[in-house]
Amino acid sequence: MMNHNKPQIAIIVALDEQNGIGRNGGLLCHLPADLKHFKELTTEHSIIMGRKTYESLPKGALPNRTNIVITSDKRENYPGCIVVRSVDEALARCKGEETVFIIGGGKLYRSSLHLADRLYLTRIHHTFDDADTFFPEINPDEWELIHNQTHDADEKHKYDYSFLTYTKRE
Repeated sequence: MMNHNKPQIAIIVALDEQNGIGRNGGLLCHLPADLKHFKELTTEHSIIMGRKTYESLPKGALPNRTNIVITSDKRENYPGCIVVRSVDEALARCKGEETVFIIGGGKLYRSSLHLADRLYLTRIHHTFDDADTFFPEINPDEWELIHNQTHDADEKHKYDYSFLTYTKRE
């Protein structure tokens, strides 16, 4: 039975073979199918992000989603976003929702992985030597792979990639 006060917490991330997720404040590469997948999963949901992730968004707050930024920064310059100081405060804003997505970055993933019920990973089958931000190790004793859809590189996607869904083991 679902607890209707506490949403399912999902983490969504694209990562390379070494768990690299970013470099120089941006994504590792451009994968249009991953961006579409991200949009399909997160639209009409709350998305929780850190300040640096917000600042990396090319057009600011993402449309058709409740954007929540966690920051200790005192300036309130986050148009279209709810600004909070902690993961707990962010989750408190999501009571009654079915699913909430944590969308990055590295620091937020590390501090919230233990809270997550589900992981949506886009595994890029490549290693980026200049990655400077990483996702924490996924312990196979804690997570069960329930969906795996692999795609080959093509004219729009430079690398092979897989959409992986994990659920937390009971």
